[in-house]
Amino acid sequence: MEAVARRLRGRFGNWVTRRIPPARSVTLDQRRIFILPSRAGLFFGLLVILILLTAINYQNNMSYALAFLLATLFVVGVLHSYANLSGLRLHGVAASTVFPGQQSEFVLRLERGRRQQHYALRLAWPDSGDAVVNLVDRDTAELRLYLPVGGRGWYHPGRLLLESTYPLGLLRCWTWVDLDLRALVYPRPLSSGELPGVAGDRPEGAAIPVVGSDDFYGFREYRPGDSLRQVHWKGLAKGQGLQSKHYVGYADRSLWLDWELFSGLPTEQRLSHLCYWALAFERAQEDYGLRLPGLTLAPPAVSTSWTGC
Repeated sequence: MEAVARRLRGRFGNWVTRRIPPARSVTLDQRRIFILPSRAGLFFGLLVILILLTAINYQNNMSYALAFLLATLFVVGVLHSYANLSGLRLHGVAASTVFPGQQSEFVLRLERGRRQQHYALRLAWPDSGDAVVNLVDRDTAELRLYLPVGGRGWYHPGRLLLESTYPLGLLRCWTWVDLDLRALVYPRPLSSGELPGVAGDRPEGAAIPVVGSDDFYGFREYRPGDSLRQVHWKGLAKGQGLQSKHYVGYADRSLWLDWELFSGLPTEQRLSHLCYWALAFERAQEDYGLRLPGLTLAPPAVSTSWTGC
């Protein structure tokens, strides 16, 4: 039984995908809007049938009139329910990047078409809260829905439900759109103590002697071969002995997060350690590069470049 239900759901999903393909912007029309009676509508229809049977049985004109009036009201409700959603445009704006276990923020924008008014629009994903909005005295509305994400990688929330029972509550007018939004889920940061392979505690560089550099560093004892221009003549005149001026340059110490720094560990643990150190460098505002199998990002490897990892 469960297999049959799963097969039916799969076929229905394929049919909806062909009818409403994924797109970042969707305009609702007759191909994308579905109307079915609500529970109140089913009860209303049953009541109309009972009134009509009573009218036929007793040949009562007032019962006939009431039954036809209520049936007409139901038909008019179908037209108004369809018009409430027709022409409405939905846009998928953005999805925030998160870490596993957090909730991603999905930003949507609704835009009315042809100066038409839309009432009591309810939007929700199966695992999210819902939001109800009216587009009456404004042309657009921006919504934010939050969804818990899964593991590392791209998270796809699936199809978004938009429904309304306006105006009478007898009919449920709905659509099921895929706005092609995906949230990037980073690896879970995992501390590794000290970063292997990085020495020194000066992030701006390690000092090394460079003869002829313009950066004065201090004095040292004179060595045979030193240039006369480096000799500290004033110190010699003061009786401080023969000394040479010492110049240095600063070698750039580029920070690299390398896949091989954590060799021997499982893939997910490697990524978690790299993510931890990338966040640490971002907080310290240090430039760093990233080396992964098949991918190298030279410094500065800003966080936006991680979307391709």
